[in-house]
Amino acid sequence: MVVRIGSRGSPLALTQSRWVKAKLEEHYPGIKVEIIRIKTSGDRFLTNSINAIGGKGIFVKEIEEALLEGTIDLAVHSMKDLPTEIPHGLTIVAVPEREDPRDALVSRHADPLRDLPSGCKIGTGSLRRQTQILHSRSDLSVVPMRGNVGTRLGKMDRSVVDALIMAAAGLKRLGLEKRISEYLSPDICVSAVAQGALGLE
Repeated sequence: MVVRIGSRGSPLALTQSRWVKAKLEEHYPGIKVEIIRIKTSGDRFLTNSINAIGGKGIFVKEIEEALLEGTIDLAVHSMKDLPTEIPHGLTIVAVPEREDPRDALVSRHADPLRDLPSGCKIGTGSLRRQTQILHSRSDLSVVPMRGNVGTRLGKMDRSVVDALIMAAAGLKRLGLEKRISEYLSPDICVSAVAQGALGLE
C-alpha cells in the first residue's frame, strides 16, 4: 500500500511531512509513504502580503485541490495556516502533539526585545505580530517580510533587518533553536491560534 503525502516544498514543510512519514511507517510497517511537493499560491507570490493574495488559505488551496482530485491521500499543514472552513469532502484526521506555540525574537546580536536600540528594523509578514510588537515597542520599525525560515534568516544576516519575529515551533523543528534570542511572553505577543500544531487533512 502506498500513501501519498502532499506537502509544500519549503524546508520546514518537508521536515514536518517527513516526520509524519516516519511515524506512519513506524506504526504501519507494511506501507510505503511518498511525499509529493505542491507549490501553493503563498509560495508563488512572495512579494505580496498574505492578506493581499487571499489570506490564510493561500498556503493550502492547491494542496486541498490535490486531495479532492485524488492525486494525494494525506496533507500535512501547519494548523495555523488552515482557514476556519474546510472544503466539503475533506476533514482533519489528526493533530499530533503540539510543538512550542510561542513567538520568538531572533536578533542579529542576540539582544532581547527590551534591549533593541530605538529605530531597529524588525522583519515579519504577520499583521498580528506587527501590531503587538509596535504596541510594546512603538520606537521600533517593522519591515514587511515573507519567505521561508532560511530566506528570512538570510536577510537578517545580510543586515536587511536587525531582528525577526518568528514561530518558535518552526525554528525548533529545523534545529535552529540556538538562533532564538528571546521567547516572547503572551504579555508581549499572543501567538496565532493553533501555532505549533500540525493538521493532517
